[in-house]
Amino acid sequence: MSGIGGPRASGMRLLAQHDLDGHGNGGEGMALQLTADGRRLLYIAHESAPIDFSVLDVTDPRQPRLLLQRRLPHAEVRSNSLDLVDDLLLVAYQTLRPGMQPAGVGIYDVSDPAAPREVGFFDTSGPWSRGAHCLWFVDGRYAHVSTGAPDFQPRDQRDDQLYMILDVGEPAHPREVGRWWLPGTAEGDAAPPPERHPRFDVGFRVHNANVYPERPDRAYVGYIDGGVVILDIADLGAPRMVSRFDYHPPFPGFTHTVLPLFERELLIVSDEAVTDDCADHPKLVWVMDGRDERNPVPISTLPLPPPEEFCAHGGRFGAHNLHENRPGPTSWHSETRIVGSYFAAGVRVHDISDPFRPTEVASFVPGDGPDGTPISINDVHVDERGVVYAIDRRSAGLFMLELTN
Repeated sequence: MSGIGGPRASGMRLLAQHDLDGHGNGGEGMALQLTADGRRLLYIAHESAPIDFSVLDVTDPRQPRLLLQRRLPHAEVRSNSLDLVDDLLLVAYQTLRPGMQPAGVGIYDVSDPAAPREVGFFDTSGPWSRGAHCLWFVDGRYAHVSTGAPDFQPRDQRDDQLYMILDVGEPAHPREVGRWWLPGTAEGDAAPPPERHPRFDVGFRVHNANVYPERPDRAYVGYIDGGVVILDIADLGAPRMVSRFDYHPPFPGFTHTVLPLFERELLIVSDEAVTDDCADHPKLVWVMDGRDERNPVPISTLPLPPPEEFCAHGGRFGAHNLHENRPGPTSWHSETRIVGSYFAAGVRVHDISDPFRPTEVASFVPGDGPDGTPISINDVHVDERGVVYAIDRRSAGLFMLELTN
């Protein structure tokens, strides 16, 4: 099997690469901290053991320096996702199998970034739970988590992660304040089980649940095989569904991220490619009309590069994470440019000024790794300076880029 060759870029340029000291398997969480002494530190979650999270000094984006790597307690737990507000870091812990520990959300004081101090832990382990996969934490008080729970028994084990709201206002004593799952997926539900995908059944569970200050009473949820879900969370203790749009089948599933563009009343929705060699192609990013939140309607998709460029070379190809316009002073915001990670196809930037005709305006493909198969860009974040942070899921580590157009 031949690779895709060397790196190539259009409308972007590489500033630096850091291999994270040989542990370059980045997960789905990157967060920036501005320290009191003027440094800019990037916290990176890892896709798998042995590293829990890495901390890099990226004050100079051309010379990133590794400050810290924290190790996991064992090889069968991962810290795939993290988020940070000021000096409070939250990390999601998911185990390989149900019933294992640690599973849940770790809470750290990182006022001294060189010595993170665990100040709390919310345990979501249980007989059917693998713990927490992804979290969103932007207001300093509430975390929105995809997780199992000790008392949540799914009808099908593939449906093991629900939406949970945690209050971390007292970091040493986090507490659950609300939860929601798709009716029919838990034992004892009155609703019937959902119809499962005949070819690509990867589960009815939460991936991302994002809440923005523009609409603090709404959660925008990627529900994997359950599609796009909008929840009313005005009462945090009793979330209720506003709408659900499910387009698989016929499409192969795994709704991942729902990004609302409030000024334009649009939703940007990504599906994750989860199999190698394009077995689940196409995995797309959708542009949806969100003017009526009760009835989101797809109006276009972001163009993918030709699959023949990537499908025959090993690994994944297709959409995954988006830069999510995260609230806060260290995040770039745009309602017309969408930056996403596409595994072997690298980082792609699309202009949606005309939402019916999106166009690609920049890209960076890192090329092949040492084993001859493509480097697989897993996650992407853009800071307010316009620096693009892109992380490989396997071994190549962090790429720091900037847009040139």
